[in-house]
Amino acid sequence: MKAIWKDTVLAESPQEDLIRIEGNWYFPPANVKQEFIKESDLSTTCFWKGKATYYDIEVDGEVNDGAAFYYHEPLAGSTEKVGKDFTDYVAFWRGVEVAE
Repeated sequence: MKAIWKDTVLAESPQEDLIRIEGNWYFPPANVKQEFIKESDLSTTCFWKGKATYYDIEVDGEVNDGAAFYYHEPLAGSTEKVGKDFTDYVAFWRGVEVAE
């Protein structure tokens, strides 16, 4: 599976290493290309997963604000609900394509 924006692969991992939550594929943090992401000031709270922290994505000088997110400290019980520990796994949205 690959996460792609502006014809650039942002993350790549075998599907069996990803975690699917509410329609989003979450990539292991080691499989995300750090050179394309930077911390964002944006954060939101999910009632059952906890605080989501965001990354901005930058490719060839173009920035996609808050286009990736992760949960550094998922709420108690959320990993059991998902069936796997998704701490720091990264999901993409806002125009980032995730496909095989």
